[in-house]
Amino acid sequence: MVRTSARATTAKSVCYNEYENTDTDMSFSQTVSDGEDEEWKPSNSDPSTSSNAPRMSATKEKKAAVKRTAKPKQQKLPKVPKVPREAKPRAPRKPAAGQKKTSKRAEDSAEAGVPDIKRKRAGLDKDQCEAQIDFQGEKNTDGSGFTIKPKEERLSFVVPQFPDTANWADEGEGSSQVHPPVKKENLKEEDFTFDEPCLKKLKTSGACHGQATAGQHSSLTNDLDMSWNVTELLSTLTCVEKWVCGNIVNLLREENTVPFMVRYRKEMINHLDADAVRDVQMVYEELCSVAKKTHSVIQTLKKDGVLTTELEETLRSCRSADELDHVYSPYKKGSKLTKARRAKALGLEGAASALLNAPQTLDLRTWVQPATEGLSSVKEVTTGVEHILADMIAKDPETLTYVKTLCERSFVTIQSSVSKTALKEKEEKPGHKNAGAEHGRPKDIEKFQLYFEFTCNIQRIQPHQTLAINRGESLKILTVKVNIPDKVKSDFTWWCVNNRWRPKSLAKEEHRAIILNAVEDSYKRLILPFLTRSYRTKLTSEAEKESIAMFVRNLRQRLLVSPVRGCVIMGVDPGFRHGCKLAILSPTSQIIHTDVVYLHNAGQQREAEKLRHLMTKYSCTKVVIGNGTACRETETFFADLIARRFFHPLDVSYCITNEAGASIYSVSAEAVKEMPDLDPNLRSAVSIGRRVQDPLGELVKIDPKHIGIGTYQHDVSAGALKAALEGVVQECVSFVGVDVNICSEILMRHVAGLNAGRARNITEWREQNGPFSNREQLKLVKGIGPKSYQQCAGFIRIDPQTLQSVKSSAQPAATTTGKAAAKKCKGKTVDSLNPLDQTCIHPESYSVAQRFLSLVDGTVDQIGSAVLKHRVESKVKTNSVEELARTLDTTPETLKLIMDGLTQPPGFDIRQNFGQPDFKRGIISMKDLQPGTVLTGRVDNTTLFGAFVDIGVGCSGLIHKSKITLDKLPASQRRRSLALGPGERVEVRVLSVDRQRERISLDLIGVLQ
Repeated sequence: MVRTSARATTAKSVCYNEYENTDTDMSFSQTVSDGEDEEWKPSNSDPSTSSNAPRMSATKEKKAAVKRTAKPKQQKLPKVPKVPREAKPRAPRKPAAGQKKTSKRAEDSAEAGVPDIKRKRAGLDKDQCEAQIDFQGEKNTDGSGFTIKPKEERLSFVVPQFPDTANWADEGEGSSQVHPPVKKENLKEEDFTFDEPCLKKLKTSGACHGQATAGQHSSLTNDLDMSWNVTELLSTLTCVEKWVCGNIVNLLREENTVPFMVRYRKEMINHLDADAVRDVQMVYEELCSVAKKTHSVIQTLKKDGVLTTELEETLRSCRSADELDHVYSPYKKGSKLTKARRAKALGLEGAASALLNAPQTLDLRTWVQPATEGLSSVKEVTTGVEHILADMIAKDPETLTYVKTLCERSFVTIQSSVSKTALKEKEEKPGHKNAGAEHGRPKDIEKFQLYFEFTCNIQRIQPHQTLAINRGESLKILTVKVNIPDKVKSDFTWWCVNNRWRPKSLAKEEHRAIILNAVEDSYKRLILPFLTRSYRTKLTSEAEKESIAMFVRNLRQRLLVSPVRGCVIMGVDPGFRHGCKLAILSPTSQIIHTDVVYLHNAGQQREAEKLRHLMTKYSCTKVVIGNGTACRETETFFADLIARRFFHPLDVSYCITNEAGASIYSVSAEAVKEMPDLDPNLRSAVSIGRRVQDPLGELVKIDPKHIGIGTYQHDVSAGALKAALEGVVQECVSFVGVDVNICSEILMRHVAGLNAGRARNITEWREQNGPFSNREQLKLVKGIGPKSYQQCAGFIRIDPQTLQSVKSSAQPAATTTGKAAAKKCKGKTVDSLNPLDQTCIHPESYSVAQRFLSLVDGTVDQIGSAVLKHRVESKVKTNSVEELARTLDTTPETLKLIMDGLTQPPGFDIRQNFGQPDFKRGIISMKDLQPGTVLTGRVDNTTLFGAFVDIGVGCSGLIHKSKITLDKLPASQRRRSLALGPGERVEVRVLSVDRQRERISLDLIGVLQ
């Protein structure tokens, strides 16, 4: 089976044999008719000269006409009560001779006395338009919109933007255009509309490098109906170019999978790796969630009758769930009525407004009502006005943006200390091992001793420290608070009193005192708690993302360990009382023999003879021992037998593998279905052995969270962790590729574009109709439509040798019946073998591959041969890849992928670039270790603070992250994260040994290739 090559995303992780990035960005389009796949043809033309240009021009002309002024006011008819009329379509009214054509919306605006259509559509009154200040970016001088600043200058709130931006292909950086809406029945085909069909039904048109696809991403600006631009905000939050973010969002909405985008749409995503694409996907989903929740809140407030224009604008400007909750919390049903709402209920909102806009007309004594509680005196009226002003200050986006800017310039710290409850418990039971065990606490409070008096800058705290503090706080062992300098309060108060919340005209001393008190009250009672929550939420979110990223890197390394093929393996699940469970597996992972031996009881010699008999009978030379209970004793037993040449003439060696999740899998429904006649303990031994023969095929059967990777698993979002781990499993399975004729159903369900149901249908079709002869036959399977086929076809292989072997061993296939037969007739598939189906080349590029073979005088029968490889290399030397791509009417990246697929040898596997398990014959103990001893080992697990290395002494040593530096890593591993991955072979030096606590400190010398 031929595997694929892929680009490295982390150290020794998915290496895809990429060439250098080019500056050419190209998109693709696909046409499917009668089940036939046509090649994706790139469009290198400039959008202004492409076929879209007439359409764009027509659109602009149409919109320019709509934006003309309405009828003169003197022609306005007297207002009359509106009479309900039946909603029915009608033909557009033809303008009279010499009269300018206007839309119905423009006429209504003129009748209502609104002179500025764009201002009305933006949801701003006249004063807001005149005094609008944009802290997120600078307003363009041409009035076309706002320019977003870089990430480091990003602020948390933005003013509502003008909706309906123009098509990206024609706009400059940060520019936008404003158009009033027009009635749908009056639109011509080329007009822009918010009612355009779902993007997944549209085809991707061409776009030059640096531009998003015109015509499709135009709806992305307002499809969430928020005041911010989704693509600009995505670009700001992820540091990815705007056009790339637009393309990724469009591809996701078209139901494209991450592996498909990374391999077959590189130009559209600017060669991002899978992790970066998933980051954009995650942020986009978060923004969609915020938008959805915002709309729900708006509808709820509208139903309750408390929604105002200002409140709606504030809600639509929220960019996170925390900001939205801050604005919405006072209006939640069942929540305590806030001081501001009580004051508003008394009618003091007018007094607060007068204090800001016309303080010379305000006399608080006129608002006194002696018989009404809250208005009985001037003091109570003053307090009510202060509460309303404090609420206005705390909800104002500009004010919140300013105070956050002040905090960013200050030394904000997070502080943790031991809680009074934990301290009291500790004093009551000093030195007791189980101190603090009550109420579900950890048995040892001293685990958090590092954080009893901990203070750190909010910008320098490490992710693992944040998660540890959160865990201690949840266990009521730690008390945590955020310290904001007093200078922030003083600067903020001065700015509010003398700038943002200064009355518009001369105010009396008592009025200025009210504003000062309101600002101080707002900061202490509302803004400071909000800032604390924001910092804690931000730190937790960043720490969770780093922890999940560590899980992803570890899982990828674990899944891509090179398989040990071509030998018989004995899997051993060690144990004391119930013995060691054995499973002898054939080179193809078939179960040959299972047994139980008692190596740690009386009669060890008899059990040793039994082992020798089994290993000699089945020619087994490799032993795989699980790292669970009795692992060290079992390893010692085998090492002693090997040292005495007990298995002579067999050259026996052993290795230790991680058995995490084996016990859980042994009692799962999948294990029962696969091995119904075996005891669960013996199933564990089978799983341990197969983890070395085919790590990917075996580990995908286990829930990733049970594989034993990463740290703080229970302190991160379970949903986010599950989605990330499932994504990396899909990535690894897809990039390695599967042979559809021998692949298990469990493995196949993780291929991009497939799921459990489709994998089951493929397996059933294979059982009923025999092996697949080509990829086209996948279209005959129920549930595999055009989109599913497009996503999975490039990752599914048809190995000619496997096909021949399965055909020779299987019974003659039965006549196809039912839906499969009807679908076969419709799909026009054939049973002939296509050699390209064993490569990573996608069927949409088969025609390009055929033309390239003709260009180099090769044939499909020469795929993977040295002759064809030499011809391809010679052709590339005489003509550049870019020139060949233009000749073949394709993109350079597609051509590079085709060249890789044609030149890779049969059976190529990307995992061959990753290390295999270390098989050894001897053993050392911790008592043999001394500082300065140089050893080789294999990384067992990586965390946010370092890497644990198995050096063969029974417990892993720790390489602190400070010892993992760039100069100690190969050039290929110098990436954004210095964390080593599980399975990597390293050379280390012992720094210290704590035999009592069984802790070994190591220094990294280098990574072994």
